[in-house]
Amino acid sequence: MVCGGRRSTTQHILNSSTIAKLIMPSLRTCALLLMAATTSTAFTPSPYPPSAAVRCEKYILFSSNSNNNIDNHDFDDFAEFSSTQLASSSSSMVDNNSDDDSFLSSLQSRVQQVQHQSNKLPLMILDTMLPRQVLQIQIQHPTLKSLMKHRINMETPTLGMLGMARLSTGGMVPLKTGVEVEIIQMEKADVTSTMMSSATTSSDSSGGNEEPWDISLRGGRRFIIEGDIDKTTEGWTTATVKFLDSALEEENEVKQFSKPSMEEMNPLDCSTATTTTSSDRLSLARAISKCRQFTEPNMNMKDNASLVDRWIELAKQNERHPGQIDTLLKQLGSIPPEYEPTERALWVGALINPLPSMGVATEIRPALLVSKRAEERVQVALDAILKSIRHMDGSARMW
Repeated sequence: MVCGGRRSTTQHILNSSTIAKLIMPSLRTCALLLMAATTSTAFTPSPYPPSAAVRCEKYILFSSNSNNNIDNHDFDDFAEFSSTQLASSSSSMVDNNSDDDSFLSSLQSRVQQVQHQSNKLPLMILDTMLPRQVLQIQIQHPTLKSLMKHRINMETPTLGMLGMARLSTGGMVPLKTGVEVEIIQMEKADVTSTMMSSATTSSDSSGGNEEPWDISLRGGRRFIIEGDIDKTTEGWTTATVKFLDSALEEENEVKQFSKPSMEEMNPLDCSTATTTTSSDRLSLARAISKCRQFTEPNMNMKDNASLVDRWIELAKQNERHPGQIDTLLKQLGSIPPEYEPTERALWVGALINPLPSMGVATEIRPALLVSKRAEERVQVALDAILKSIRHMDGSARMW
């Protein structure tokens, strides 16, 4: 793209100095446009369908000194984590001997700064969510309300949602992997007399009069925390994250095992590692093959129904209120194709672990988020939906 350049009518050949003088105003104009554009959050269209009206139970968050907190902890579980200092910027690769070079160096620094800020998310630690899932919460915590008001002014109002993992010692820690959630609804709660009494009590104990808000959040891109965890002056926590792309992960998985191993290069060595490497190369193909089991007719199911269809049929008999499963299916949209095994596994996980939980399947959302390969995710989802079907039809109760 050319920005504001002037066509020259000079017939002789321009030297490099003359060219630099001609294009520099254009570069400055482009830079100003870039800086103006970066004053708002970059818009990333969501690949997931818009949510339908949500009818489900709500999580309720009150002030931090209230007795009504979920699991007796504040929403910000990073409060006691020590944050590391930001890495110092590397020295400029541009020689600053001229005004033009200084300008280009400044522009480069600005672009890097914008890229860094675009991957910075405020964090909310409440529940493990998967892409496409919709969660309704009711909040009263002042800091959390300030965060929501701050983010709703963004072009795309998003924040990071993390769940908790239980250690073998019994302790709970936040997961490092979560999902970016979009605020799709925010309004004052229609508080019933019972809930109003509870909210008023918690507000009075904190010395304020905080009204509860109803918030709806929709899960989007997965991410992993790979940078610093910082506390803002406003009171919430932020972190630098890396967004994860399922297709790119699967592509890299194939590339990773496309390189010959040392044993393959040396025919004199044993072939044990070669067999393992060849097997790993087929991991994605196996994942795609296993994915078909979710939607193919299954002779072990009633009327040869597929696993997904059979689960939906049984779940409608166990739903908490009429229409719960239909609403869930509208939120999730169509099941991804079999050649997208990671996305299909995540879809199945969101189906059998809805929000709020129906209590008919084992919790697999954390496992789906932390798994590194598509085949692992598909196997986790496949095992879980089979167990859930057997639990609901009574052939093998889990509890």
